[in-house]
Amino acid sequence: MNAESRHIARRAATVAGATLVSRVLGFVRDLITAFALGAGLFADAFFVAFRIPNLLRSLFAEGSLTMAFIPTFSRVRTEEGEARAQEMARSVLAWLVSILLAITVLALIFAPQLTGLIAPGFAREPELLAVTANLLRICFPFIVFISAVGLCMGILNAMDHFFAPAFAPCLLNVGFIAAASLGWYMGWNVAYALAWGVLASGLAQWLFQQPFLKRLGFSWRGPWRWLDPAVLRMGRLMLPSVLGSAVYQINLLLGTLLASFLPVGSISYLYYADRLVQFPVGVFGLAVSTAALPSLSRLAASGQMDEFQGVIRSSMRLSLFISLPAMAGLIALAAPLIGLLFGRGAFGPQAVAATSSALVAYGVGLPAIALVRPLVGAFYALENTRVPVAVAAFCVGVNIVLGYVLMQFMAHAGLALAVSIASYANVGLLSWLLRRRLGRWPMALSPTLKCAAASLLMGLGAWATAGTQYVWAVLIPVWAVAYFGLARAFGLSEARQLAEALGRRLRRKPAA
Repeated sequence: MNAESRHIARRAATVAGATLVSRVLGFVRDLITAFALGAGLFADAFFVAFRIPNLLRSLFAEGSLTMAFIPTFSRVRTEEGEARAQEMARSVLAWLVSILLAITVLALIFAPQLTGLIAPGFAREPELLAVTANLLRICFPFIVFISAVGLCMGILNAMDHFFAPAFAPCLLNVGFIAAASLGWYMGWNVAYALAWGVLASGLAQWLFQQPFLKRLGFSWRGPWRWLDPAVLRMGRLMLPSVLGSAVYQINLLLGTLLASFLPVGSISYLYYADRLVQFPVGVFGLAVSTAALPSLSRLAASGQMDEFQGVIRSSMRLSLFISLPAMAGLIALAAPLIGLLFGRGAFGPQAVAATSSALVAYGVGLPAIALVRPLVGAFYALENTRVPVAVAAFCVGVNIVLGYVLMQFMAHAGLALAVSIASYANVGLLSWLLRRRLGRWPMALSPTLKCAAASLLMGLGAWATAGTQYVWAVLIPVWAVAYFGLARAFGLSEARQLAEALGRRLRRKPAA
């Protein structure tokens, strides 16, 4: 592994460490939410209401905005200087807030119609439709704050600071925990308490970023322009890439649409299962792609295509190194894991069983979900947004057709399986088209097979203990160590490199 790839591994370890804290808090959040809210009418209403701004967050805050902003900001900073780059960032903020405020006003006015569009099955239950529309009006302004946070993330990452943006989502989880706990304790409607908690956490995340920006010399005070040439160039990259950068979230939204025709509770089962799948994706999959994008942008701009290919291969190997054993573990331990985390209070045995089946179906696609983002990032670094958009549009169609067919036989689990299959189609097409662009496959076969073999052995061991009472949970660290040992025995360098990067990070203070 070259120096650039080792640097990416260190960045990924930084992001993963901060994200791990957020994801642990996320589990606490989901546990408390499941206990206080359950999986009934108000739960379905809240999750639909929250999913709409959450999708826009993926589109604007964590998707095309960041991927289009970092290459453009880095180029301006290199060619025109720091002051000019900051002017460009301020101009982006002006456009971002203006557009999203207008969208928010429309969403507040047409909340019932938007709810009916996203969950048409709710029209059969007027109370459910009305509650969802009211919750949507509370949640929706969250998108303004969280998209501004995404812009801060792009600035900080381009300046080689990764900790603060990765740690900020902790505040969303804290907001959920506080709102659900307070709502339950005070006897309020927990769904409405959660909606207000979402809004407050968006503002908190924005405020959290500001000291780190100031420390790096960035200021929101200064000149900006509506017709900034760099912003217009960024817009040309961003607008067609919205679909390509958030295909997984779009597929989840389409799954929600179809699930609205299934029995009450189906949307909640899918939500809780997806939350567990997002743990490894968020901790390591997102960490690797976030760490790689600045390097890919710089190498593509300078024409260093051999190094560019090396970074892609390293990023995909790191993603698979974590996502394959995560898939094996989630599938093997789906039922006891759901029962331990959520099986209490309003979340009964039937909900545990239904959510477990959704988790298995989502888990099958976990490696593909993790690989999509670095592949899309590679095309964006090459300033080619057409390919990811075309591939994403095709895969959305695959998801719709398969989701409709599979839900007839597997109910909500069929919708989750359709998302997984569409994710593999996305990865396969992107890899093939990137090979045509670069002349070789972005991923070698041998390391993939070795990762798969080690993951299979670890998964079989975990599955054999799934029926025991809590022994399976105690043994999870043992299986993780066993996987790393097998990886070292198979000659996979990622085991040593990740261990070194995490160890180096733990020896440093987080603010360093």
